[in-house]
Amino acid sequence: MSRAVLLLAFGVIANSALGYAAERKPHVVFIVADDLGWNDVSWHNPDMITPNLEKLARSGVILNHTYVQHWCSPSRSAFMSGYFPYHTGMQHNVIPNAGPYGLPLNLTILPQYMKKAGYATHMVGKWHQGFCKWEYTPTERGFDSFYGYYVAREDHYTHSDRDPHGFEGFDFRDGKKPVTDLGGKYGTDVFAERAVDIVRSHDRSKPLFLYLPFQNVHGPVQVPEAYEKKYEHVHNRMRRKYSGMVTILDEAIGNVTRALEDAGMFDDTVIIFTTDNGGQPLAGGNNWPLRGAKTTLWEGGTRGVAFVRSRMLKKSGYVYNGITHASDWFPTILSIAGMTPPANIDGRNIWKYLSDDTASPRDEFVYNIDELLKNGAIRKDRYKLIVGNPGHLNSWYPVPRFDDRSEALANERCMHLHYECADTTKALRWNFDRVKLFDIDADPTEHFDVSKTYPEVTAALVERFKKYLETLIPGHPHAEAERANPKYYGGFWSPGWC
Repeated sequence: MSRAVLLLAFGVIANSALGYAAERKPHVVFIVADDLGWNDVSWHNPDMITPNLEKLARSGVILNHTYVQHWCSPSRSAFMSGYFPYHTGMQHNVIPNAGPYGLPLNLTILPQYMKKAGYATHMVGKWHQGFCKWEYTPTERGFDSFYGYYVAREDHYTHSDRDPHGFEGFDFRDGKKPVTDLGGKYGTDVFAERAVDIVRSHDRSKPLFLYLPFQNVHGPVQVPEAYEKKYEHVHNRMRRKYSGMVTILDEAIGNVTRALEDAGMFDDTVIIFTTDNGGQPLAGGNNWPLRGAKTTLWEGGTRGVAFVRSRMLKKSGYVYNGITHASDWFPTILSIAGMTPPANIDGRNIWKYLSDDTASPRDEFVYNIDELLKNGAIRKDRYKLIVGNPGHLNSWYPVPRFDDRSEALANERCMHLHYECADTTKALRWNFDRVKLFDIDADPTEHFDVSKTYPEVTAALVERFKKYLETLIPGHPHAEAERANPKYYGGFWSPGWC
């Protein structure tokens, strides 16, 4: 498959919208939590206080086997484009603050299609799809409004970030205009207030598409004291603060939901909620009992928390066990909007399968393929093949009970079961003689490598992996540009240097 075929996207507006009248298209609110772990929501862990999320999830469809990428930027690229990241060059790690690239500009992305379908398009929260030139930024890519930040992370109160090279600057925008008057207000509160304002002021002659990628629960681990106090029984300080971050996120989503109800829009809204990757134990997140964490190809880094809530679902109030992937939200949302998704994308339209509780159209997907790290993983039916080093958090991490557990974890580097750290002093190479195979249906926590037990399955998946590898678009090494330094842009992380 050629690079051109993989990167071009074509779309045609359709006249019907999944059985409901095209003249009354549903509103769509697409909510993304940042770094939320498998064990960080109340329907998996009753110690977590997430009543608003649980109410929405239980009244909709909980996705029990949905997969995201193991890093922030790649997942968001899949949401926006419908492609596996290795088909758009977005597979390697995340876009650094001074990274001179972004989600490829020859892709027509989700908000652009939603505008074609007649939607008002708004984004509130974290972009992280590149900003080195204005063309990469949200209002140049289909959003009518943007209120949020461009970079990977920032202080929740000062809204600034210092990158590993020592470049430091503020990052908060209203459209393209820097925002300087937040007065130390907590980021999740700011985002919720803007989302509520958008709902309240929405012109009902148009359907609404609201993309709401919250800052929480990404580090730095910060939360107002009142929310930390809700978890006084938690002795580990980082986990206590992180849990408070989950609860303030839940409250923010509750505020947006109530705004939809007050505006008479709730019953006509499809609410989609997902995390962007697994939780990070080094920052308080938890994926127990899944193995691994954010940044790894293990289930703990890639099996995400997600649900859909809508009165248009034929069946609701249940747990869906079909396999779905982050790239599936793109064609699914377009179909909800009455559009025919582009041809040749990786995503599948999963709406009717969720609505009817029927078998998923997907029985395989690519976790990731990274030619720079020479690692990757694929899934076919019940089997998962891992090639190369899956990451540096290779164990199983229970909820920490005391502070010393976090300190011990922070000092770990290469963990368990004979996986080496990547040696950056040597050229890496693909090693297909040393792979791992897991039966995820029988062993979802990945305790037992069965590559030697099922050599035929292993060999077949290795060949399949190699075929996938042939379609890879090269990723971006972490070259960073000094000209991105905020000191050249009035102290703000700003476009204009690539």
